[in-house]
Amino acid sequence: MPNFCAAPNCTRKSTQSDLAFFRFPRDPARCQKWVENCRRADLEDKTPDQLNKHYRLCAKHFETSMICRTSPYRTVLRDNAIPTIFDLTSHLNNPHSRHRKRIKELSEDEIRTLKQKKIDETSEQEPKHKEVNNSNAQNPSAEEGGEEQDEDILPLTLEEKENKEYLKSLFEILILMGKQNIPLDGHEADEIPEGLFTPDNFQALLECRINSGEEVLRKRFETTAVNTLFCSKTQQKQMLEICESCIREETLREVRDSHFFSIITDDVVDIAGEEHLPVLVRFVDEAHNLREEFVGFLPYETDAEILAVKFHTTITEKWGLNMEYCRGQAYIVSSGFSSKMKVVASRLLEKYPQAIYTLCSSCALNMWLAKSVPVMGVSVALGTIEEVCSFFHRSPQLLLELENVISVLFQNNEERGKELKEICHSQWTGRHDAFEILVDLLQALVLCLDGINSDTNVRWNNYIAGRAFVLCSAITDFDFIVTIVVLKNVLSFTRAFGKNLQGQTSDVFFAASSLTAVLHSLNEVMENIEVYHEFWFEEATNLATKLDIQMKLPGKFRRAQHSNLESQLTSESYYKETLSVPTVEHIIQELKDIFSEQHLKALKCLSLVPSVMGQLKFNTSEEHHADMYRSDLPNPDTLSAELHCWRIKWKHRGKDIELPSTIYEALHLPDIKFFPNVYALLKVLCILPVMKVENERYENGRKRLKAYLRNTLTDQRSSNLALLNINFDIKHDLDLMVDTYIKLYTSKSELPTDNSETIENT
Repeated sequence: MPNFCAAPNCTRKSTQSDLAFFRFPRDPARCQKWVENCRRADLEDKTPDQLNKHYRLCAKHFETSMICRTSPYRTVLRDNAIPTIFDLTSHLNNPHSRHRKRIKELSEDEIRTLKQKKIDETSEQEPKHKEVNNSNAQNPSAEEGGEEQDEDILPLTLEEKENKEYLKSLFEILILMGKQNIPLDGHEADEIPEGLFTPDNFQALLECRINSGEEVLRKRFETTAVNTLFCSKTQQKQMLEICESCIREETLREVRDSHFFSIITDDVVDIAGEEHLPVLVRFVDEAHNLREEFVGFLPYETDAEILAVKFHTTITEKWGLNMEYCRGQAYIVSSGFSSKMKVVASRLLEKYPQAIYTLCSSCALNMWLAKSVPVMGVSVALGTIEEVCSFFHRSPQLLLELENVISVLFQNNEERGKELKEICHSQWTGRHDAFEILVDLLQALVLCLDGINSDTNVRWNNYIAGRAFVLCSAITDFDFIVTIVVLKNVLSFTRAFGKNLQGQTSDVFFAASSLTAVLHSLNEVMENIEVYHEFWFEEATNLATKLDIQMKLPGKFRRAQHSNLESQLTSESYYKETLSVPTVEHIIQELKDIFSEQHLKALKCLSLVPSVMGQLKFNTSEEHHADMYRSDLPNPDTLSAELHCWRIKWKHRGKDIELPSTIYEALHLPDIKFFPNVYALLKVLCILPVMKVENERYENGRKRLKAYLRNTLTDQRSSNLALLNINFDIKHDLDLMVDTYIKLYTSKSELPTDNSETIENT
């Protein structure tokens, strides 16, 4: 559907012009200035939301300084852009003409002023035009460079048409390979017998299409030198970058249209030997659905400050997102990277106070807290737990072996044994009660791993037996035992709180009020750490004795103790100072950081959800809590009256009317647009990372990312191809990709094979 320019006396539409078209802003003050400058009386009674949704202005009505061309395929306005270039008088020459855009009547003084301004502008520009014309007469090629020539598009020559069709075929192959997760390279050089040339996957697909009768490719192939690559690695890389940018831009366009968003990163991943951070973005689309989409990888930096700068630069300058509209940030990372990502979070909060640092709904609070503990023993233990879980999920036979051991050990408690068997088939390391499960399973894990390693029937290959031996040694280390017991006990105070945060919307609302009690309990533990640690250490010692594990200190400490004859430090006091104390202190501080005052205010705004409102006996202070989002509301002055109507609507409902229990359901109410402030608040609350995605259909980004990483070898991963594979259902514009490539890497007369690389003639 074409976009028509809303400016008076402008007849441009998007399908007949290369000009960019811009939506009216949602910001009431700036939107009012746009309407005033347009001089259209019929727009004055429309709301900013209506104008944003249905009306556009083309780029001709903005000063060039107001337009940012960050790349050839994206044109955006500056945040403070106001349209100033309008033709408000040409219709006066033909008073009988009929216009669908009614121009606001001008007074005689205003008309006289506008005409005089136009005359002045023309007289000022005449000398400049003369200079330009003179220079063009001396240098005819200069005429091609001006932006004013955009509308006078010259017809393409036959050679240029063939070149575009050729490039389109190359892009089609790259997109196919990305979507099907086919690496561009083929066999490794050392795998190919000497004297034999084997094309890589990209070249092979090219040849396949040529053999299938694609005339454009065949013609180009026949005119290419025998000793050159048909499409060089350099050209492939350039085209892949364009594919990635265009696909990402399609997603980010929807993000910008939705106005507000949140940023989430997943754990650091290895891509072809380099560490990268996967970045996802949360937003509410036009159909009121909360979506979480993957938008790309960021190279990981070991220096936290450099990482923070590059993180911000990539999101704002390269991807073009306005962080002023970011309302949440969450980072799921393993323990080794947690402290660095907290630096990123704090730096962004300094610049954008409304980008609240929160927990991510896809990660259990207890695992989040455990991963952030700055104790090496905790980091090692968490890695070991993940490896043990992955080991038994390698094959059904290994899980069956573990089940048999569980059956023997839990003969007197079959119900718990059955429950543990079911848990073993899941990814139990991400649960709230992961450490309780591990302590219950530990004996079974040790016996099973030991049995696999010493199996006399040779049922397992050497790799499986070797891994079983290594993992058995790791979990029968006393340091591991003490670590998991301490984590189990400390995190028992946050388990119920964390479970509620991943529960129903009402659970999340009431959890916000229980944080004070959780912190009070942990502070009490800290004040009496001597007593608590004594119980924890005794539990760890008993478990070690049960598993016939020798109680000993880490080797590094033992060696240091031997060199210091005066040291009287015991095992119990050692683990208290190096494990229990820093763990409790860190968890208290982490809870305060994650659940800041702003975050708790936001969670208390969940009383707007009808099912939560129905459980509250008295009128709640939504208006007070919503103050932090006042600038995001379309009509903040009417908030109080609107909230009163919203309460009446649900307090005095009929008995047969079921209350919407989630933000998702509330956003899809047929009359939600009659409550514009409530609607805006619910959309902002919805995108907070702590809120779970109610409809799993729209949580594709994370699932597809995990699938890509699971199904792709580390050395075959590509950040460009990964985006194409994960976002395989996003539409793409081949013509845009081709035009972008020509604009960036070739001139009109230049052929892409100029980038080819010479190879040995075989």
